[in-house]
Amino acid sequence: MKTKLLHCCSERTSRPLLLLFTSLKHFRLFDYPPRKRYTTRHDACALRLAMWLRPCQTLRRNQRHFTLISKVCVRQLHTSRADLTHGCYDGLYPGHIHTTPFQKALLAVGSGVAALQDPYRHDMVAVLGETTGHFALVKLRDRMRNDPEGYTILTERPRIRLSTLDQKKMASLPDGSFGREYLRFLEDNKVTPDSRADVKFVDDDELAYVMLRYREVHDLLHTLLGMPTNMLGEVAVKWFEAAQTGLPMCALGAVLGPLRLNASRLESLFTSLGPWAVQNGRRARCVLSVFYERRWEQNLEDLRQELNIEPPPAILGATKGTST
Repeated sequence: MKTKLLHCCSERTSRPLLLLFTSLKHFRLFDYPPRKRYTTRHDACALRLAMWLRPCQTLRRNQRHFTLISKVCVRQLHTSRADLTHGCYDGLYPGHIHTTPFQKALLAVGSGVAALQDPYRHDMVAVLGETTGHFALVKLRDRMRNDPEGYTILTERPRIRLSTLDQKKMASLPDGSFGREYLRFLEDNKVTPDSRADVKFVDDDELAYVMLRYREVHDLLHTLLGMPTNMLGEVAVKWFEAAQTGLPMCALGAVLGPLRLNASRLESLFTSLGPWAVQNGRRARCVLSVFYERRWEQNLEDLRQELNIEPPPAILGATKGTST
């Protein structure tokens, strides 16, 4: 009985922490497992934390088993390939990793620090969104349920991936149609909807899909808002998303994103682009409740009017170049 209890504790409790420690190890936030004598206050704190968590690492008795779980979970955090997400499947949905509130808080802090160190760590941004967005996801889910089109999306759960896009048909659509402009956005910016990470830390199947839908709609928002993928365009989209979704991750990006802009782009953001994004984010229809896959032939301007989104302000800095 004791062995089974330790096995359950180690496998269920240590996996998310192991994921975080491994991901942040090169930032020297944690040095796990401890292998040296700690002399500074920073190292002492890391040692105490590691020692406090050490009882949950009872798989050390079986080194091969411990190594196997470590590799599977670390690979699971850093890839979105479906064949790997089944490695830690515990029943809610493929790829789900159960975490306690304390573990979520620890993951949120660690992933937030990592995302600040490198905003292009999309895996850490994804973890931050999943571990801090429960209440916002509930509100988004309720808005989708109260919208006929959104309810259909929750029921059918469509995916936006290259395998589900009829690119030849979209390329044949006239200029100005939503599908043609979205395909042009993907080609011009060399991005793909397949790059979006799968959800792992949301402890509800339906809320996990809402988070996934938010991620897959992000590039569509760039098309709807007319924003490029440079830093100014990304910050403008984050301002819109923060006002529209209420996700803490979006709010954090909206606050910290401007720190990477130069003076001229900051002026454009605060004088016209930012207020436009916030105003439209607040008053627009829920962007997750639109079945975009059935709107490719619709005129982009008509779709904006339907969603109550004004055309973007004419700012050269937001439409040309890719520098910050």
